[in-house]
Amino acid sequence: MLQTPPSFTPLLATCTQDFVQNFVFCGDELVVGESDLALPDAHALTGLGLGADDFLPVGMLGQAYCRVAWLPKGTPAPGGHQTRRLRALFGALDEGLLAVAGRAWQIAEWARTHRFCGACGGPTTHVAGERCMRCPACGHMAYPRISPAMMVLVRRGPQILLARHTNSPTQFFTALAGFLEAGESIEEAIHREVFEEVGLQVRDLRYFASQSWPFPHSLMIAFTAEYVGGEIRLDDNEIAEAVWVGPGDAMPAIPPRGLSIAGHLIEAHLPGR
Repeated sequence: MLQTPPSFTPLLATCTQDFVQNFVFCGDELVVGESDLALPDAHALTGLGLGADDFLPVGMLGQAYCRVAWLPKGTPAPGGHQTRRLRALFGALDEGLLAVAGRAWQIAEWARTHRFCGACGGPTTHVAGERCMRCPACGHMAYPRISPAMMVLVRRGPQILLARHTNSPTQFFTALAGFLEAGESIEEAIHREVFEEVGLQVRDLRYFASQSWPFPHSLMIAFTAEYVGGEIRLDDNEIAEAVWVGPGDAMPAIPPRGLSIAGHLIEAHLPGR
């Protein structure tokens, strides 16, 4: 599961270090080497027109200082490099480095989208010692956006409920999920989303795990829940198909147990286990 490695320490201030990992995003794509997926070195940064002042600190990964910069979408990669979306690097880039890249992407996106005040439109400045952009004119402050989303695997005896989401790029059958609304607790969101998406009532919510999901700034919070009542009634705008799967039933295509929390949640509760 995509997780920040234990060797990582976040930083709010720049530092001087011999070994530097440069995360450079062009739009939502990371600049990496064509042959080895290496992050750009000093020569490549020169080709991109980037200097030290263009970077924001991310943290220390072991002995490596990690920093991030962003450039407009469509900026050509320097010679010997390419741009790749983070999803396309799953299984190709070291998992620890990929997790830090996800963190770096969220910092870059926050900096890019808060150059100007959302209240009065004036230019913002970075607050020293904080991950904060402040408007000198009106005092409005903006921190990195994190959007909490619940995920829940509904169980009915030995069966589990799997659903294929309408807009899923993979078409996997997976657990139900949805973003929290303003003023909602996670538990309230689970009850609401389950009823809205498949028409069921649940109880006995149990926390499973959480995962940062940088697409672009989500926090996935996963639970299991026990079925109480209702018949499957699909919200066609969200769910294309939902099925109960029990011991002996053919298992539809599900997310692999890898970087996504969904695969871990389902595998931990497979029918018959």
